[in-house]
Amino acid sequence: MFEHISYEGLLEASLNNVANDVDKREGAIIFDALSPHTKQLYELYFSMDGMIQEMFGDTASREFLIKLCKDRGITPEVATPAIRKGEFNIDVSIGDRFSLGTLNYVVTEKISDGVFKLKCETVGIKGNLDYGNLIPIDYINGLEKAVLSDVLIPGEDEEPTEKLRKRYLESFDALAYGGNRKDYKDKVHKLQGIGGVKMYRVREGIYNVKLVIMDAQYQTPSLVLIDTIQTAIDPVVNQGEGLGIAPIGHVVKVEGVVETLVNLTFNITYDVGYDWALSELEFQAMIDNYFLELKKEWEDSSQLVVRIAQIESRALGIDGVIDIRDTLINGVADNLILHENAIPVRGVLSE
Repeated sequence: MFEHISYEGLLEASLNNVANDVDKREGAIIFDALSPHTKQLYELYFSMDGMIQEMFGDTASREFLIKLCKDRGITPEVATPAIRKGEFNIDVSIGDRFSLGTLNYVVTEKISDGVFKLKCETVGIKGNLDYGNLIPIDYINGLEKAVLSDVLIPGEDEEPTEKLRKRYLESFDALAYGGNRKDYKDKVHKLQGIGGVKMYRVREGIYNVKLVIMDAQYQTPSLVLIDTIQTAIDPVVNQGEGLGIAPIGHVVKVEGVVETLVNLTFNITYDVGYDWALSELEFQAMIDNYFLELKKEWEDSSQLVVRIAQIESRALGIDGVIDIRDTLINGVADNLILHENAIPVRGVLSE
């Protein structure tokens, strides 16, 4: 707001208010008297500018944004631990601890014989990343197999500042109340492992509300996550009785997004020394990044569209690619329009 104000400008304005028959050159008495005062005045303007920035949700830093959010009953979502599947040759005990890499995991619940839920002892997305053989922290008699496999409920980092800012600004657009759309959206997002949700009014058997969710890794949720959200929103036992988050009378069905496999074929012109063998991994990363951007938009989109123009323009940024044309999506030279509850997943890429 005060970008146009500078120390030099303030000093010049102060000196202009002094009579012209007074010596105002640098080193003169009046110059030396006004200079320190002008410096303090400039610092005051600078502080005021910062204060004004912190007063508004669209410009506030994280510290002050959190204070503003409190007035709206909004708090940052805390980091949560990943819930993983552990597969063993024997039944281990609840509380047994294992390590993989730099992270430790503790057994929390039995799923079936030799299969257990493990909770990462370190919160955040780190717990979603590793797969492989676990090492018991304490000796377990008869243990021959210990494998960390599926992510059942993704761990999440503390809510990023811009996501919190978006929630704060959106809180002025609609009032969350009594099971309206915003109420469901806000409350579902407060549950662990959620990356997106869509709400539908349905007439489907006993159900009158359907929630379609995507996990925090922007993938199809596990059955464990779906069951966890179902229980939190409207438990299967005594559905519609208001025993969960859903209001009484709302019979809710929770489903996961479906994945649509996207195969891509390219006609690529390479620079000298480059070919598909050298660029395939970069193409895979490019497609994965593009699809991730689309999946982050799923919640607020009626349908996702995989666009050839987007793919080709991004491909031109890959080293060695001079030109690309005749791109096919699932064998068709046209954009792919996905079902409203579908997200794209990279399939086979080929020339």
